Amino acid sequence: MEMKDFIEFCKEGNPISGEDKELHGLLTECSYQAQKITMELNNSYHSREEIVEIFSELTGSKVDSSFTCFPPFYTDFGKNITIGKNVFFNTGCSFQDRGGITVGNGSMIGMNVTIATLNHGLPLETRNTTSPSPVVIGENVWIGSNATILPGVTIGDNSVVAAGAVVTKDVPENTVVAGVPAKVIKKVD
Repeated sequence: MEMKDFIEFCKEGNPISGEDKELHGLLTECSYQAQKITMELNNSYHSREEIVEIFSELTGSKVDSSFTCFPPFYTDFGKNITIGKNVFFNTGCSFQDRGGITVGNGSMIGMNVTIATLNHGLPLETRNTTSPSPVVIGENVWIGSNATILPGVTIGDNSVVAAGAVVTKDVPENTVVAGVPAKVIKKVD
């Protein structure tokens, strides 16, 4: 399989078994490429414009010039992140994006936020198989520092995830969630 086809295979949400040598080899190659690009991002100073260029290379698609990121930033795949306009990533964010991460316009992601899109089977027979589930962050969402967003979660427009929250299920629009696991606290006025 060619790399372009493999990236599309991943974007389609297909699971990958650790036993599948070909797919696992391509996955490792993608991970090393993401590491190379993020090492460049994280280990020297870059202007905002340069960071936008680096993210465009990382994701394989054009990132809007309004995007801001304060490095370091980490990801294990890189090719399945979609970033809207006027998006901000604070320092220390860590994305596991093979399952797909979409960040809507005007959203802000706080320091040390983790977004995961993969899960493993629970039985030993499937534990080395990763199954992807996309994370969708709506428009004008604020995710507080040290929050964790788990696979398959959608966060509705204008919502707020409190610092340190672990979001295990969808968040309705115009809602504040907090806690472990995150629960609805109140509506946004």
